[in-house]
Amino acid sequence: MSGKQGSAILWAIFMVLFTIQITNAAIYNVGDGNGWTLGVSNWPNGKNFKTGDVLVFKYPKGIHNVVIVNKANYGTCKASGKTLSSGNDRVTLGKGTYYFICGIPGHCNGGQKISVTAN
Repeated sequence: MSGKQGSAILWAIFMVLFTIQITNAAIYNVGDGNGWTLGVSNWPNGKNFKTGDVLVFKYPKGIHNVVIVNKANYGTCKASGKTLSSGNDRVTLGKGTYYFICGIPGHCNGGQKISVTAN
């Protein structure tokens, strides 16, 4: 087997494994039927998020938003980070912990925030 054939075989194996990883991803509607709203902070409890999973934040546009924040801003409800505001926002998880809050004044303190860890 030549080096090119070996590289092609390794590439094909990689693509198959990558495709399997993508197809095993789950789609989660944050807050389930209630959507992204006040009091959603316990929603992630008991869920096992994986790299490639997608979080869908559904909410009335203009009433809420989603701000991706760091751990410190999550704890203090400081809306400093990337803001999503379509009312149907999708976030694909990589490995690690993510922090999301609503940036509308008072909403984060009212429990409109979640943290999730993807393995």
